[in-house]
Amino acid sequence: MSLLVQQPLSLYIHIPWCVQKCPYCDFNSHKLKNDIPEKEYVAALIQDLDDDIKRFKLTNRKLHSIFIGGGTPSLFSGAAITDLLDQVFARFDKKEDIEVTLEANPGTVEADKFEAFAQAGVSRLSIGVQSFESDKLIKLGRIHDNEQAIRAAQLAKTCGVKSFNLDLMHGLPNQGIANALDDLKQAIALKPDHLSWYQLTIEPNTAFGSKPPKLPEDETLWDIQEQGIKLLSRAGYQQYEISAYSQPNVQSMHNLNYWRFGDYLGIGCGAHGKLTDVANNTIHRTVKVKHPKGYLEKNRAALYQVNSVTAQELPFEFMMNQLRLREAFPIERFEHTTGLPLATVETQLLLAKNKGLLHAHNNTWQVTPLGHRYLNDLLEMFL
Repeated sequence: MSLLVQQPLSLYIHIPWCVQKCPYCDFNSHKLKNDIPEKEYVAALIQDLDDDIKRFKLTNRKLHSIFIGGGTPSLFSGAAITDLLDQVFARFDKKEDIEVTLEANPGTVEADKFEAFAQAGVSRLSIGVQSFESDKLIKLGRIHDNEQAIRAAQLAKTCGVKSFNLDLMHGLPNQGIANALDDLKQAIALKPDHLSWYQLTIEPNTAFGSKPPKLPEDETLWDIQEQGIKLLSRAGYQQYEISAYSQPNVQSMHNLNYWRFGDYLGIGCGAHGKLTDVANNTIHRTVKVKHPKGYLEKNRAALYQVNSVTAQELPFEFMMNQLRLREAFPIERFEHTTGLPLATVETQLLLAKNKGLLHAHNNTWQVTPLGHRYLNDLLEMFL
């Protein structure tokens, strides 16, 4: 008998265009060369959604959260986002307080746009600041400046959304501890409900990957992280995931569902999805056509690839997500999201506990500070 239990269903919507490609970015984003084909893309998104609803029999599933990412979704007009969300809501029952997040670039927003997004149903804005220092923004290929970043945060407070997040990087080229903490202090001063504060990493197939900039030494990076976490804690931010900090009770519900190994539909260019089929005891991974030209091609299915996750892969997949979180998790979550019994991972859990990487209490498991520091080593135990 399967242990699988139906999981909350989120929706990720990918909008692929940017004004320009940032040198550190390995997301599926494309430099905008002409006007955005808003109507055509919204129509393609809804067709993609309808196909998934039919393919995976999702008619009776309730929608937990929506995240509109990219790319730069704030390049879209308020009218296009309204049309998109109206059509999504027409297809699903949804939580009364559903969280709808839209990513925004400070260089592409105006007051009336934020207000239009809020009126369309967006309840949370995620603003990609990355830094408040002009030289760092130029090095990162960002199109906004310090003043635009501050203004975007101020607009987010008054436009009608319930909450907003600031994305901020540290460990930037030629960045010292004082610079990094000054950036963080500026972000805290703007009083976002949520902060995504993460270290710049050099990814392959990016401009930085081809020509890496000089980054701070490991000791400096560790000091930035250690002092930054203390600074955030004193300001009332609780760390609930490796790079996510929030004021009490305003964590991102969409991100939590993702890290807890919940389900999510992925629509749009290159979007990924994960769906649990309880009836057939199967977990599917989906990938959509990556390039906008191919995605918009009429009479071509948006689905590029669908795979079933094997029983051998599931323990690592679950832990790769769940162990990023600070919270303890009940072992029933592992059983209900993977369909596998505790015995599948019991040996690894006990070994991790003996090494001080996990803590066990009342049938729950939690990563220790040591486990977070050596997370990759911990995850390798479940391969």
